[in-house]
Amino acid sequence: MPKKNIKESKTTKKSEDKTKDSKQSKAKDSKKKQPNKVVKYFKDLRSEFKKVVWPSKKKVINNTSVVLGSIVIMGIFVGLLDTGLFKLLQLILSLGTAE
Repeated sequence: MPKKNIKESKTTKKSEDKTKDSKQSKAKDSKKKQPNKVVKYFKDLRSEFKKVVWPSKKKVINNTSVVLGSIVIMGIFVGLLDTGLFKLLQLILSLGTAE
């Protein structure tokens, strides 16, 4: 019987060593995988940017002018609306105080 205990303890020790080795290798793998994920991300990002159809300079200038023109027109509209409502409010208040 004592021989079996020695064998069992050796087997247990070997399995513990394997567990330690596997844990250490997993820790090393996780450390190694981290930079690979980052590198892979940037490689994928680069390939996606190559697929993008970028607008021409003429189209960018045209779109920018449309946006700026729309902003100016809306600014004038809001300014006129504000002035008109302000004048209307002044008229209403002056009628109320005239009596």
